[in-house]
Amino acid sequence: MKFRVRHTTHYRYSAPVSLCHNVAHLRPRATATQSCYSSQLSVTPVPARVHAWEDLFGNLQDAFSIQEQHTELSVTALSEVEVVSAGDLLVSAFPIAWEQALDHLRETGDPQVLEARQFTLESNFIELSSAIMEYAAASFTAGRPLLEAVHDLMQRIHRDFAYDPHFSNIATPLHQVLEHRRGVCQDFAHLAIACLRAQGLAARYVSGYLETLPPPGEMKQVGADASHAWFGVYVPFQGWVDFDPTNDQIPADRHITLAWGRDYADVAPLKGVIFGGGEGHQLQVAVDVERM
Repeated sequence: MKFRVRHTTHYRYSAPVSLCHNVAHLRPRATATQSCYSSQLSVTPVPARVHAWEDLFGNLQDAFSIQEQHTELSVTALSEVEVVSAGDLLVSAFPIAWEQALDHLRETGDPQVLEARQFTLESNFIELSSAIMEYAAASFTAGRPLLEAVHDLMQRIHRDFAYDPHFSNIATPLHQVLEHRRGVCQDFAHLAIACLRAQGLAARYVSGYLETLPPPGEMKQVGADASHAWFGVYVPFQGWVDFDPTNDQIPADRHITLAWGRDYADVAPLKGVIFGGGEGHQLQVAVDVERM
């Protein structure tokens, strides 16, 4: 499936900003199932300096600085990508028990496993608590195949938690999400990652987009799409396998991958610091995922 993705972020400040430094994760990465044919980033006002590089996880980053006074900032990424389905991963995967996967992760010294180990630890948004371990335990029974256990965890999160865009924000701690059983895709991905890491397994946060389809007979609204998040688990002898608990599905050819990291903090679409700006700002984000 081929897509054209437009992601626009617009800030309006209550007072002039004299200087800002920003880092963007807005360029889709190339994977075994995804090709990025083009990706352009446009910024208004025009930055004094732009620097592009790959971060620790191989994600494409753009850093830019604006050194002129401004009251508005607009950042637009326009990309063309093609995504193909990897097939039924649950059927084709080697049926290793989750305890065996844990031993493999701890004892094997090949480079891929060593790299995966960093995704077993706590991070900025991932807290490992007794409540997390208790919730995860129902899926990780003795001898259960790893992917079967993770699939069950995904289904339970989808069933037990309500999607509520008004409940949480970027600062909402995971224990509140678990307590109230509400949140958004970012929260559900973080919860699943915490459950997996509580077992000692490697799990990573994936940011990207999901093509949304309008109801039958209706036109798709411009800007109606949104950023999305899901998670991946490291599977011995196979690599990383992704799961989307928000939609209770394994990502296929409608999920577009931007970046992955330990949690949201590693792959925020746009982050930075400003000098000035007053006491507040207005933020508007519009995303369009269009089939080509």
